[in-house]
Amino acid sequence: MHGSKGPYYCSHKMSSPEARMETNPKNAKAVELLLEKAYQQRVNDLNKSIQLAQEALSLSRTLQNKSLTGKSLSKLALFYMIRGEHQQSLDMSEEAIACFKELNDEKGIADAKYNIAGIYYKTNNYHLGMVYLIDCLRIYKRFEDRHNESRTQKSLGAVYEMLGDQPNAIRAYEGAIEAGLAGENKNLVSNAYNPLSGILLKTGKSDEALKMIQRSIALKEETGDVRGLAFALYGRGKVFTFLKRYEEAEKDFLNALEIHERVSEHLGTAMAYNKIARLWMAMDKKEEAKTMLEKAIDYSKEHNVSLITYKCNQFLYEIYKGEGNDSRALQYLEDYLQAKDAAINSQTLKIIENYELISRMKAMEREVSVQREKAEMARKQERAEQSAQMKQEFLSAMSHEIRTPLNAVTSIISLLQDRSNEGEQKLLTSLRFSAKNLLRIINDILDFSKLDSNNMKLDQYPVDFSELLFNIKQTYDSMALEKGLSLEVFITPDIGSSYMLDETKLFQILGNLMSNAIKYTEQGAVAMKARLLHSDAVSDAIRFTVEDTGVGIPEKEKARLFESFYMPKPLTTRNNDGTGLGLAIVKKLVELHGSTIQIESEEGKGSKFYFDLKLRKSDTPMKADAKIFEKLENKTAILAEDNEINAMVMHELLKRWGVSCKRVKTGLEAIEIAKEDRVDFILMDIHMPKMNGFDAVGIIREVENPNKNTPIFALTADVTAMNNQRYSEHFTGFLYKPLQIERLFEALVKVYEEGSLVDQDEE
Repeated sequence: MHGSKGPYYCSHKMSSPEARMETNPKNAKAVELLLEKAYQQRVNDLNKSIQLAQEALSLSRTLQNKSLTGKSLSKLALFYMIRGEHQQSLDMSEEAIACFKELNDEKGIADAKYNIAGIYYKTNNYHLGMVYLIDCLRIYKRFEDRHNESRTQKSLGAVYEMLGDQPNAIRAYEGAIEAGLAGENKNLVSNAYNPLSGILLKTGKSDEALKMIQRSIALKEETGDVRGLAFALYGRGKVFTFLKRYEEAEKDFLNALEIHERVSEHLGTAMAYNKIARLWMAMDKKEEAKTMLEKAIDYSKEHNVSLITYKCNQFLYEIYKGEGNDSRALQYLEDYLQAKDAAINSQTLKIIENYELISRMKAMEREVSVQREKAEMARKQERAEQSAQMKQEFLSAMSHEIRTPLNAVTSIISLLQDRSNEGEQKLLTSLRFSAKNLLRIINDILDFSKLDSNNMKLDQYPVDFSELLFNIKQTYDSMALEKGLSLEVFITPDIGSSYMLDETKLFQILGNLMSNAIKYTEQGAVAMKARLLHSDAVSDAIRFTVEDTGVGIPEKEKARLFESFYMPKPLTTRNNDGTGLGLAIVKKLVELHGSTIQIESEEGKGSKFYFDLKLRKSDTPMKADAKIFEKLENKTAILAEDNEINAMVMHELLKRWGVSCKRVKTGLEAIEIAKEDRVDFILMDIHMPKMNGFDAVGIIREVENPNKNTPIFALTADVTAMNNQRYSEHFTGFLYKPLQIERLFEALVKVYEEGSLVDQDEE
């Protein structure tokens, strides 16, 4: 937890029995009434709510009632969270949790954790906020607390929507409506109608969206929820903007802004600034829009609303780019990437620090006391299965949210390196290294999850064996050189030239072993060896070994060396980065190949890791030469990509290869343009507004059109996308973001090399 035992701490010890004050039931009732009034007042006068809750807390202290003290702290934390005073809210929430833990009040703990979840996702730590919300939802469902279940479902829907996971967002919002109706709470129902209206608008259903947001506004006006009304007016403003009813939209946004500013709702205020600026651009009020965007950036930075910060920077980049002001455009592009990168790093570190918490969610679902009835145990088992599904959804969302901007970063670096001077080259090299290091950490976590759930398979194709090993060496040459180490590769001459391999996974195994060997070796050498054990007509058995002259591994540490998040104590004192997942992944990947990783080590003399693989022989893989490169010239493509920066980078790459492309932003647009003229291939993003890539490719394959049999490649940052059994067979292949440019080129050329492209005119 984050807070300390400050002035709000609930535990007060009394010096003697005589000093103990008996709790007066009437006074206890007064506290409950104060808290109830404070909660009702929050929709009109948040300052009054805080005043009433402080009175309740003071009276609870006097009564020395831990339960009421915890409830008062939790309510105060909620109000401070709404007002954007996040540190004070965190402190109070954690002190409330301390009270409720003493009382073994699980529901009270959930109430305080809900406040913490709100702070996290409102400050862009969506994934950590999701962890807390899922834990709260489990408790509220068990207690059949429909009010809090609805609030939590609505918050979960907001997180899923921010992460681009529309199906889960819809399910969460519908769950919020169902719980709100069951609890007969019109405000909660209205709260969910608002974002559902936004989703309907994204799918082009503007009439339905307008009807739903009007219902939300009507309910807010009926209940007198002024703060909620501001968000509903903002939602209607978005619908009016879509319908080009600009004057009505402007009126709604300005009214929403006035309310948000009056009640100190920082997120809502920042959102309104951003949306007004975009509306003014549509109304040809360009200078007013620029001023408003600058104001939105300053306000968002002051109140840590980073989502709006990088949205405004991105929009200003697009404006100045359109004006031909490249220097100002570049400034805002750099600010956008910096803000986005800061958010990515913050979330990634939080995920790593709390990965064990996420893993324990499933176990928490199975906890049951010995006094529980068999029926209760069956219900808990069902919740455990739901938790496993939530974990997979969480990893999918995390993958997409982090890898999508990384794709833009790494691809832009590649493009800029061709046109930069020597000084800029050094900066770009450092940036590339940092991006790759972040990607390595992300991949470690995602790969470990897939391996742990037996969802990973080998993807084998012909690989030049010696070239692979020397590429691994070259990757770690500079790392060894910095420490003055000799890095060597030995391949016995009787080993074949090429084998059927999963190049990525073997690279990952040997790369992790090489990296560890270099980290923990201060002098001497590190060697990677490949030795033929035996051979037959179709396959070779090869022993792979990585040896070092480093610190060695104590005997008592060897048994735990391949556990996740574990490093031997002598090694943890060194300044080495990483997730602690590297060797755990090595062990699982080797086992995926049907083998076992072995270790021999002696303290002070070094270590040797080795494993044996049976590899099927193959023909030497074809090298891409100038003639193959020419096969992409004058080809045409459809590029379906909603991210502006990723689309710009992809367009530049294809242009270099002589490919002209037609770019669309949604799955619906991809379907429409596929009906017009035949193209040579389609590059389809998966997560897009209005219609995702899965649904779009399904329609293209099933409905008569010129591109029914055109090769379609999925471009996705979601590593779980290939698990979609219904639609994955429609794709020619999957290319994961951040894209490896060589793999993209190879995939496109392979279509022509293997004669996979069907002559559709003859069909």
